[in-house]
Amino acid sequence: MKIVKPRLSFWQIFNMNVGFLGIQYSFGLQQSAINPIFLFLGAKEEILPILNIAGPITGLIIQPIIGAISDKTWSPRWGRRKPFFLIGAVLGSLCLFAFPLSPALWFAVGLLWILDVGNNMAMEPYRAFVGDKLPDAQLSIGYQMQSLFVGAGILLANASIFLFQDWFGGGQEIEGTVPKWLYYSFFIGSFLSIVTILWSVLKTPEIPPSDEELAEINRHKSLPFMERFKTPFVEISHAVKEMPQFMWRLSAVYLFQWYALFVYWQFITPLFRATLGYDTSQAAAQAAKMSTTYNIVTAVVALVLVPLTMRFGGKKIYALSLLGTAIALFAIPNISDPVYVLFPMVFFGIGWAAMMGIPYSMVSKIVPQERRGVYMGILNMMIVIPMGIQTLTFGPIFKNVLGANSVNAMLFAGGCFVLASILAMRLNIPKGKQDSELDIEIP
Repeated sequence: MKIVKPRLSFWQIFNMNVGFLGIQYSFGLQQSAINPIFLFLGAKEEILPILNIAGPITGLIIQPIIGAISDKTWSPRWGRRKPFFLIGAVLGSLCLFAFPLSPALWFAVGLLWILDVGNNMAMEPYRAFVGDKLPDAQLSIGYQMQSLFVGAGILLANASIFLFQDWFGGGQEIEGTVPKWLYYSFFIGSFLSIVTILWSVLKTPEIPPSDEELAEINRHKSLPFMERFKTPFVEISHAVKEMPQFMWRLSAVYLFQWYALFVYWQFITPLFRATLGYDTSQAAAQAAKMSTTYNIVTAVVALVLVPLTMRFGGKKIYALSLLGTAIALFAIPNISDPVYVLFPMVFFGIGWAAMMGIPYSMVSKIVPQERRGVYMGILNMMIVIPMGIQTLTFGPIFKNVLGANSVNAMLFAGGCFVLASILAMRLNIPKGKQDSELDIEIP
């Protein structure tokens, strides 16, 4: 028997997504502070891509496996998805606390691997958690609420970086040492990682599985250990073979979108060393201001995109947002004023809001409930595979094709977004799965 999901209020959807604040604060530090720490500890610019390979590899392995396992999990006390993002939050919290204390580059790189395991363990079941709770008519508002917390979390992380640099920075940079002003941002992230996840866990009960789902879960529990061990891999294999054409088309968009985003995050700090003549601390603070600006925009426009997607269609708003992001990346290297260079981040923020909400809403509507976890894991594989390709290929491209010039790197990323925008126009979902009304009262 199919479970009828109750319509949730605005504040119920809000509380459900609070945990994303802590997860995305951590992600914000990865965007703006991890690569500067690598530079402080002596890394060369051309090896930044390969040092970031932890994210793609852990995402490729962890997310689909955790998704498949959580689909086959149920505890009357702990639920289905909650145990996984609780464990992920604890791992992430410990790593964030230790990161600025890194005594050497190899130690920081190792911590990044563990941090990414924790973040990926929390991220994937959280995406499925929202889909589990909400009826189809409320999926857009649910995932755009997640997008709002994506913006808010990254906004807080990056604001802390440039504020602490301004308040406690200064003095001569010492190679091989992480400046003390960076410590505070990571300690705050360690606290938020646990507290926000606990808020959502305690405020949001999970929906029990149907009798049919529970019977399947119990059947799975009764299997021998090796059979249960193989099940996630078998589930992933079958899900890929039966994957809707929409997701294959989305994978082409994601190839260029996420390749370009990784280029931006890795090279925005080196770019400001070149275009603004800043040292690494100043450039890192300016990069944090860029991220703060676009995440303010994301937090403001995330929910505004819901009625727009209902009126004009998700693919059109998504494609237009990607094109706006391309325009932003083309503009940034050509602006030499630290204030004016923030203006393109309005387009970037609108694009980021669309990227963090619209694709998840569209996919959640077309995949079967009993496989939502594994398909959300596969969707995130489509993110980390382009990132993995970028970490392996962009170092040589940067050095040998782009002349080791961070300006050219940013223009290259803009071109990738143009291609992603064109491909996004191929994303069609069945009419019966499209939103017809805004099924929520927003106070």
